[in-house]
Amino acid sequence: MSSLPIADYALLSDCHSAALVHRGGSIDWLCFPRFDGPSVFARLLDANAGHWSIGAAEDAEITRRYLPETLVLETTHSTNSGTARVLDAMAVGRYERGHQLGAGAPAVVMRRVVGITGEVTFDLDYAPCPEYGMVLPILEAVEGGVTARGAADHLALSSPVQCTLDGSVAHSQFAVRAGEDLAFALKHHTNSEEPPALWSQDEIRMRLDDTAEAWRTWSALHQNYDGPWRDLVSQSGRVLYALTYYPTGAICAAATTSLPETVGGARNWDYRYSWVRDASFTMQALWVAACPDEVTKFFDFMSSAAATQMSSGTDLQIMFGIGGELDLTERTLPHLNGWRNSAPVRVGNGAWNQRQLDVYGELLDAMYRFPDQLRRLSPATRRFLADLADTAAARWQEKDQGIWEIRDEPRDFVYSKLMCWVAVDRAIALANQAGVDDGVDRWTRARDEIADAILTRGWNDEVGAYTQSFGSTELDASTLMMAIVGFLPATDARMRATIDAIADRLTDDHGLVYRYLADDGLGGSEGTFLLCTFWLAQALALAGDIEQATAVFDRAAAFANDVGLLAEEVDAETGELLGNFPQAFSHIGLVNAAWTISQAGR
Repeated sequence: MSSLPIADYALLSDCHSAALVHRGGSIDWLCFPRFDGPSVFARLLDANAGHWSIGAAEDAEITRRYLPETLVLETTHSTNSGTARVLDAMAVGRYERGHQLGAGAPAVVMRRVVGITGEVTFDLDYAPCPEYGMVLPILEAVEGGVTARGAADHLALSSPVQCTLDGSVAHSQFAVRAGEDLAFALKHHTNSEEPPALWSQDEIRMRLDDTAEAWRTWSALHQNYDGPWRDLVSQSGRVLYALTYYPTGAICAAATTSLPETVGGARNWDYRYSWVRDASFTMQALWVAACPDEVTKFFDFMSSAAATQMSSGTDLQIMFGIGGELDLTERTLPHLNGWRNSAPVRVGNGAWNQRQLDVYGELLDAMYRFPDQLRRLSPATRRFLADLADTAAARWQEKDQGIWEIRDEPRDFVYSKLMCWVAVDRAIALANQAGVDDGVDRWTRARDEIADAILTRGWNDEVGAYTQSFGSTELDASTLMMAIVGFLPATDARMRATIDAIADRLTDDHGLVYRYLADDGLGGSEGTFLLCTFWLAQALALAGDIEQATAVFDRAAAFANDVGLLAEEVDAETGELLGNFPQAFSHIGLVNAAWTISQAGR
């Protein structure tokens, strides 16, 4: 079962954690109580690592959608004998509305089976395996459900149907007729807390309806984009918010770990952390797909997490745990086979202590989108923004691992230099409002020096384009950002030549864009990157080529699954989604490209 297509999954979130539900009805990924916590269900990565399925017992035609403006999943099972719907959601706090969505999540997954016509028989299989499948818990049948204890986890399954226990697995088969309604809930506590109480049928129904209303009120407040691909943009906005850890404002790069960049490969990373880069890009995308209210919380999180680093003169760490943790040391889980035997499965991320100089520019560029929010930032946070610019101005000439986290020798990556330019450029623009204008002169000098270096050393006459690093002959999709951040107009002759070179030489047969094709010190290959493809669409729009930009956008957006979710990459041979899922980067790219094309068209 750990070989099912990634595109067959849908996302549930309570803005603390996330679950993935297969179209057949099995929850095959769930971590409690945080996105980066140990899994309770991980059949996504190994057939024996836990799941909770409620699916039709006979052959069924299955369709699904999210209820409008929510992340409440509705799956319809149509069989020869009848039709029934299953509603799935992770509960948010009671009566939460708008910006409070996710504040008091009780760590509960809710499932409701509703008979529509005739009669449909369902199979229920409940096999929790905490600690990434290492723990086989003790199950106990109790009135109204099943409890499970194992390691630090205490689980309570509220069930209106009686389950048969077989070791650490519970099973039931039940029928639902037209007009009938059966509700289930799985609640998590740690063993240090009181055992979780079972929820009644009425409680589950009420909380599921309340969760749907919470998402609707968030959407009503936030989603004001009115352009082409509006549904995809709105859905992407919800996905990006769903990847936000409400208690701190941190934003996960993805909901999963170790979904590979190529089938059977070892490029399997844990993306359940808050990358400075990804989170900053998310803030910019929410500027389009939502509203700016989350930005203050995010910047306060960043300034707190990184405060000691900046004051001590060290590099800004490129990623943090969603609670602000610094040490994300990588380890492998050898007992898990991985999705389609793509081992190893990793927890933690070895890139956490890399030097990546682009992060200063990405943070300041995100703030640049929200100048009116500056007055809401604390004095310490405003000083933090000035420290970012000072560090970029002082260190831009140094080598680093770059945006793609090359696990090889450091280089003078063009993108890293570009984002150092962005850091000082945006700091100059924001200096007066932020009350940190004492650095403008040195930032201006640095901006001119960086621009000269990129223009003279980043261009390669032989290649006819700006390349991956100074002196390199390799193309890199990240150079498209030169036009997107306003370093050069997209109509500049050399910039347009770079755009065309990437479109011609860095794409696959589907017209999707690779990050790069250069050796990066890692074995194996990877798929095309959806973010990079959206970058190409965005750059073409900025160059005035709306028709081609729209075609590139449509090619990339076509890989969204039936509920509008995108993974990180696409297999160049099969067209199958690859990589961690859903991937914030891909949804960010979709939002920003759609907005740029809509603006260029006007």
